[in-house]
Amino acid sequence: MSETTSPAATGTVATLKRLHPFVRQALPRIYVAMVVSLGASVVALAIPQVLQWMVDGPLADGDASQIWLAAGIVLTLGVLEALLIGARRALVLTPGTHVEARMRNALYAQLQDLPVAFHDRWPSGQLLSRAVSDLNLIRRWLSFGLVLLVVNVLTLIGGIVILLSLNWVLGLIFAAAAVPVIAYGLAFERKYSDVARRSQDQAGDLATSVEESVHGIRVLKAFGRSRYALKRFERQAEQLRGTEIEKAKAIAGIWLYLTLIPDLAFGLCLVVGVWLASTGASSVGQLVAFFATGTVLLFPIWSMGYFLAMTLDAKTATSRFFEVMDSVNTIEDPAEPVAIVDGQGELRFDDVHFRYQDAPESFPDLIDGVTLTVRPGETMALVGLTGSGKSTLTALTTRLYDVTGGAVRVDGVDVRELSRDDLRSRIAMAFEEATLFSQTVRENVLLGRPDASEEDLREALEIAQATFVDDLPQGLDTKVGEEGLSLSGGQRQRLALARAIAARPSILVLDDPLSALDVDTEALVEAALRRVLATTTALIVAHRPSTVALADRVALLENGRVTAVGTHSELLVSSPHYRFVISSFDADERAEQRETDERAAAARHDRTTKEVAS
Repeated sequence: MSETTSPAATGTVATLKRLHPFVRQALPRIYVAMVVSLGASVVALAIPQVLQWMVDGPLADGDASQIWLAAGIVLTLGVLEALLIGARRALVLTPGTHVEARMRNALYAQLQDLPVAFHDRWPSGQLLSRAVSDLNLIRRWLSFGLVLLVVNVLTLIGGIVILLSLNWVLGLIFAAAAVPVIAYGLAFERKYSDVARRSQDQAGDLATSVEESVHGIRVLKAFGRSRYALKRFERQAEQLRGTEIEKAKAIAGIWLYLTLIPDLAFGLCLVVGVWLASTGASSVGQLVAFFATGTVLLFPIWSMGYFLAMTLDAKTATSRFFEVMDSVNTIEDPAEPVAIVDGQGELRFDDVHFRYQDAPESFPDLIDGVTLTVRPGETMALVGLTGSGKSTLTALTTRLYDVTGGAVRVDGVDVRELSRDDLRSRIAMAFEEATLFSQTVRENVLLGRPDASEEDLREALEIAQATFVDDLPQGLDTKVGEEGLSLSGGQRQRLALARAIAARPSILVLDDPLSALDVDTEALVEAALRRVLATTTALIVAHRPSTVALADRVALLENGRVTAVGTHSELLVSSPHYRFVISSFDADERAEQRETDERAAAARHDRTTKEVAS
């Protein structure tokens, strides 16, 4: 179970009242729908009174003409009730969808605004279930459950008053049946709230499993682990099925009480009513009206369990929705953002410290006092062994995470004093894990600068050696598919690099964006990149000697600290650890080159074999 499964401590009414800001615009139509629906109930309760008049009057007197009048009145009331029910449905359907849309938009905006640290902790399936299933539950409750719950309660109160007025003895018997029903309803709320929460959380966990399996389908197939994934999914699905059965049993229990107790009360009222009629204490017309009114009240009684369960489901969905909406955004714009005038693109780290929010106190800082300046127009390579903190340091530049000590400065201004939009328009990033969206190539490359010209777009693609897009079915207008998985890893990296270049930032941060490229393509990209880096401040995480060669200076990161800064030649002479790191790069590059040569030799052999065969 995920960390999001803690049940809400607040009551049902207090939780549902939090929906008011989203529901406010829809309330007038919901209130009108309640009035219209209550009118339909009043009409339904009026029919038994007509029956009483008909039994005690025309039927008793033998006046056939009055019977037709009574039948006409009953027919008219029935048609009016049907029209009012139709009007109620028309009134509530549209406002409910608007409320759902507003809540979904607000949730999406919140998810976009919350820091990366939030998304690191929350499973995507849990967020997806809140955005779809939970909001759908709330919409159905607002459009259907809330209106009929209120109307049915008022109908029951009015109906019992009518029953008491028809015959106070029978009315008291019927009203007394409400006591055990209410008592069971309170116990049902406590039990059902817990199981409803577990059900919705388990549905979110199941959605996470589906998403992970779909995204990792290549890995599962490659390792022959599809059956393992299926078994894991079946266990989670079985757990959810068990919870849903538990929910169904709880609902069946309250339905039993809501059906059995009123029926027993009806049976007792029938026995007592016949006795009262035989003694002359009640007329036959009164008994007909009493039982006809009781029949009208059966649906409100029976449906109370359903609407109470729907209300508790809506309460749980609301609680889950506000768990996300109440999440504190620790990375916000300052109250009075600073504007940089005539910035040159200097990037400086001043005694920067960073540790993850949930890291144990005994753990050292991941970034431990880094002081480093990248001068305007300079290219700085950041090298170090795996786990030294290179990617984390680059993430601090655009406030994907905030420093826990010291400051990152752009042109002398702390990045926390800039608005996030301003900061991220000055710094563009390309990550090792290139993420593309289910949009066209053009939209993906121009994500950071949608108003860029066609010339700028073409230049970015050429520098990133991404002109392969012209060979795609629709060229720049080809949709790349979910996360760009229809492309190779190298193609995705080149498009991500083109995206960073097209943004025309004053500072370019590249987190090993060429790792998936072969050596020849990397050389072409690096040669073209020199044109961009000649006028742009750049911080590049490097894992290859050829990438280091792009840099004016190199910073060596060791256990979260910069232990040496200088040119490549200077560090080779002065730093044993730097020589060790570079030698490991050389070994990796030689292995990659051997692999490339082997693939090329295999390709030449295949061509030769085909030529001989032909």
